[in-house]
Amino acid sequence: MGKRILLVDDEPLILKGLKYTLEQEGYETDSAMDGEEALSKFETGSFDLILLDVMLPKLDGIAVCQRIRERSDIPIIMLTAKGEDMDKILGLEYGADDYMTKPFNILEVKARIKTILRRVSGSVQQQEHRVIRVHDMEVNLIKRSVTLGGKDIKLTAKEFDLLQMFVTNRGTVFSREQMLETVWKYDYAGDARTVDVHIRRLREKIERDTSKPEFIFTKWGVGYYFTDQD
Repeated sequence: MGKRILLVDDEPLILKGLKYTLEQEGYETDSAMDGEEALSKFETGSFDLILLDVMLPKLDGIAVCQRIRERSDIPIIMLTAKGEDMDKILGLEYGADDYMTKPFNILEVKARIKTILRRVSGSVQQQEHRVIRVHDMEVNLIKRSVTLGGKDIKLTAKEFDLLQMFVTNRGTVFSREQMLETVWKYDYAGDARTVDVHIRRLREKIERDTSKPEFIFTKWGVGYYFTDQD
């Protein structure tokens, strides 16, 4: 059975084009034309990825993304109009894994989808059966869960991918370009700002005082690294 993708857009022609192209690639698709329908389809169906427009009737894509993130780390690619505040779109209080601006190239859409699904599949297969402890943080690579001082920390899929990269390579300094290649698995159009936004959101969740970090440190002019102090 092919991977199932939920397509959410209020433009019938865009839905039709995406549905045709992706089904030609062997994917199964379902579609929704407003935010409420998208949530209903998500709750009653089983999907491997969601392609989600920001501007939707009834409930916008950001709200849909937030509600889905409360229950699932399914990959979500946001479709945005040019001029949208990308800091908000990428800001992981919303939990998007990726974004594309309209009008988009359908070949690039296929490439992004394939890359994300491969990354998710690979991470499941390659995760080690262990729990990593640093200070009072506990990272479970199988359950993809994090606790800090015994309290559950809710991370999005991308935040966890970043944290996993750091805790399994403690003390290693990663440049923004290396992080894009390692976590996103493709050239993110050279937009290193993506990394900074994600790092900031991750720090806000795991650092007790972001001005005095315990875990993620900045190597000025180079990149970021995770503490190697137990």
